[in-house]
Amino acid sequence: MLFQLLGGGLDFANALVIILADLLIIFLILPFHEWAHAFAASLLGDKDIKNRGRLTLNPLEHIDPIGALCIILIGFGWAKPVEIDARNFKNPKVGMGISALAGPLANFVAALAGGLVLNALSTFCPEFVYFNQFGHYVYLFLLYYTIINISLAVFNLIPIPPLDGSKILFMFLPDRWVYNFYKYENVFFLVLLVLVWFDFLPISEISSFLSQFVFWLSGLPFAAF
Repeated sequence: MLFQLLGGGLDFANALVIILADLLIIFLILPFHEWAHAFAASLLGDKDIKNRGRLTLNPLEHIDPIGALCIILIGFGWAKPVEIDARNFKNPKVGMGISALAGPLANFVAALAGGLVLNALSTFCPEFVYFNQFGHYVYLFLLYYTIINISLAVFNLIPIPPLDGSKILFMFLPDRWVYNFYKYENVFFLVLLVLVWFDFLPISEISSFLSQFVFWLSGLPFAAF
């Protein structure tokens, strides 16, 4: 990450690879995450979401500058939230919860794809990966790309508004509790930023555990080789 580069924790070549992976996340994966929200909402009944311009993979419709900068600086961030009209769902809370879950699931799918490519290269092109400098950077790119996707999924599943995890949690809470959560959403968001900035949340630990699982799972098709 950029802070590690400035602090001397990374050399320029490795930092460049990581920044390129960050840019791929910003311009491809964040739009995929938000598109997944919009696509799920559309399937569940919010047909007007296409007219709001979010049922697209166009990054210009999804990128939030501050959220994108946070990805480069600290390793995870956010895009512009998709506006979903819960009134179009048969069950508004369930519809919002399922639509919210679609975003983190998209990140897990993207992480699994990265893990599959990484394991395929390690299995069929070991000399390229382990004894070639360019191959090393390709390996690092795929490794970081996979891990940051998992980190984004974990971050978004935190059950604090306005993150996706809160909407999933709201499916199981009484309406009056949900109303109070939304009433103080800005306060919760400030609290969230403080918790993240001072590393009070076990995001890294959970992401590390899930990364190991994803690399194991994506390696299963190549176990016989």
